[in-house]
Amino acid sequence: MRLMPASLFGRLTLILVVGLLAAQLASMWLHMGERAMLMAQSQSHLPDLPSRFATHLLITLGAVIALSLVAVRLVTRPLQHLAEAADAFGSDLESPQLPETGPTETRRAAVAFNRMQERLRRLIAERGRALAAVSHDLRTPLTRMRLRAELVDDEALRAQINADIDDMQAMVESTLDYLRGLRENEPLQSIDMEALLQSLVADEQALGRQVSLTGKVVAPYVGRLSTLKRALANLIDNAVKYGQSAHIVIEDGATELRLMVEDRGPGIPEADLARVVEPYVRLEASRSRETGGVGLGLTITRDAAVLHGGELRLANRPEGGLAATLVLPR
Repeated sequence: MRLMPASLFGRLTLILVVGLLAAQLASMWLHMGERAMLMAQSQSHLPDLPSRFATHLLITLGAVIALSLVAVRLVTRPLQHLAEAADAFGSDLESPQLPETGPTETRRAAVAFNRMQERLRRLIAERGRALAAVSHDLRTPLTRMRLRAELVDDEALRAQINADIDDMQAMVESTLDYLRGLRENEPLQSIDMEALLQSLVADEQALGRQVSLTGKVVAPYVGRLSTLKRALANLIDNAVKYGQSAHIVIEDGATELRLMVEDRGPGIPEADLARVVEPYVRLEASRSRETGGVGLGLTITRDAAVLHGGELRLANRPEGGLAATLVLPR
């Protein structure tokens, strides 16, 4: 059984109360000694000393507990505000700054947090401007190259040039999509996840791909629609590319929503399951360049899960293939 409270508030309160109780018990033991001495001197009008002391002990204990609760709450409230501000900033870059008030230590922590918040805002804004510039500067020469490739008379050579341009275009679009996903501050909304998945499945089936869906979503999920749609589309696309088919399983509960995408491909070596979600990591044995992509699909999906307070879990299935599970807390 756990005796020590988990929170700082509970621990400080427990220390104060136990210390007071020990002091009062020690005082009571001393008073008991005085009572025995007085009784030995035949001062029999003091037999009610223990009962009076017990009443005094209870009153004192109640008063100190009440004051301890107030004092400890004043001490721990700035820490609670700091934790709430950090959580808010993680989901909203425009969240308000911490008030720089209170004791010296609290003010220093608030000033440091606000300074860090401002630096991060400035960094993300600068990256956004760079992203806009790169998006234009890279797409324009690629478009010119594609137009000039049409002037090549050799049909085989023209096809090779267009294939190279397609690869370059895919790398540029994937990188920009990844950076854009990190930058966008999409508002939260209520999402019918089952309808979203059915729409994605229908789109894949229209292309002749083997994609199926089982399970039910019991309630709408509050999240970022385009971010989750991009993440799920990446999982389905990976499953079809590397496993010939995708089977989506919905497991919904009171605390979290799990969306599992299973394939029948070669899977991923156990030693590489952790690093495959890092940007630009490719496993040549099972994820060759001929299948397309630049190694950002799982990274985008993982970042989408983390943005919603969840995680992306990868595991090899006993019967073969990979199971990618998007865990979204409610």
